[in-house]
Amino acid sequence: MKLKVTQENLNKALGLVARVANTRGTLPILSNVLLKIEGNRLSVAATNLDIAISCQLGAQVQTEGSLTVPARLLQDFVNGLPSGVIELEQDDQRLKITTDSYKSVINGVAADEFPVMPAIEGGTAWKISAPLLKKALQQVLIAASSDESRPVLTGVLFHTVDGMLYAAATDSYRLAEKRLAEVPSEVKLLIPASALHDVQRIIADFEGDIQVVHDDQQVQFRAGDVELVARLIEGNYPDYRKLVPAGFSTTATLARSELVNITKVSSLFARESAGSIVVSVDEPSESIWIHAVASQLGENNATLKVAATGSGSITLNSRYLLDGLQAMDSKTVKIGFNGKLEAVMLTDSESDDYLHIIMPLKS
Repeated sequence: MKLKVTQENLNKALGLVARVANTRGTLPILSNVLLKIEGNRLSVAATNLDIAISCQLGAQVQTEGSLTVPARLLQDFVNGLPSGVIELEQDDQRLKITTDSYKSVINGVAADEFPVMPAIEGGTAWKISAPLLKKALQQVLIAASSDESRPVLTGVLFHTVDGMLYAAATDSYRLAEKRLAEVPSEVKLLIPASALHDVQRIIADFEGDIQVVHDDQQVQFRAGDVELVARLIEGNYPDYRKLVPAGFSTTATLARSELVNITKVSSLFARESAGSIVVSVDEPSESIWIHAVASQLGENNATLKVAATGSGSITLNSRYLLDGLQAMDSKTVKIGFNGKLEAVMLTDSESDDYLHIIMPLKS
């Protein structure tokens, strides 16, 4: 393998793939990246056996070949090089890296020891626009669980209802659902949140369509020259739609930014009580207020004028409320609940494609 590539392109490719290289695994080669010539392009790939990312970039190829080298070392080294052309040359199991100012050698491992994710053959395929997927991931990933004792809750469910694709996540304390777009085939995928965080990074600057292919065990996302393959989570996702209330006895519609502000201030006084705040809505005075008490620091009351229906109060985790509000970008938001023991629902009052449900705390 001998080729020339620009520092900018190689640095960007390593930045996308090297993070999944597993430095703590039992297989040392998983801490390496695979460099391989495919056609007249350089493929850079890494895997941790659950997620694999590969990126192809243009190169001036003189001879073909393949080699794996330590991901962290190569990434940090290339990142520190000045912009310009880099020459890569394989010498058995060593990689020679040459620029105008540097002549370096990195010891590698033969590429035939590098594990490859199985190909997805005969799977289901569909497309989704990158801006729509970016927005959906931003809005639902916050609700996915990090508790490995319930693996199904550490994923995001992508599924179709009447031909419409939805993404949903819950950690049993809160739930987020986003309506995406119509897709031509039936979809039911439980994708690890960790893989979707990598998808977020990959599509951060991408504006085209994302190609999605999946079978019963894996899903592949392709954005331009970058491809991610992830193993799906096995198991049955809870029927979360049963948690969505059909209606509310108490609702308030108000400016989202104002509710964010008073929740932030109130959360300062809620630190002692694990973020517990009391949200009250009063129809006669058309007001919402948030009350927080800290025995050591004092207490806080904050009030806003709202369009209210019904009256009542409920105790919530201030962080969960803030997360839900900040996942939206609408000017106004609607908050609804039924008594102190049932879930609160946040919706965008200008659109019905996103909902965020928060379970109450015991008051």
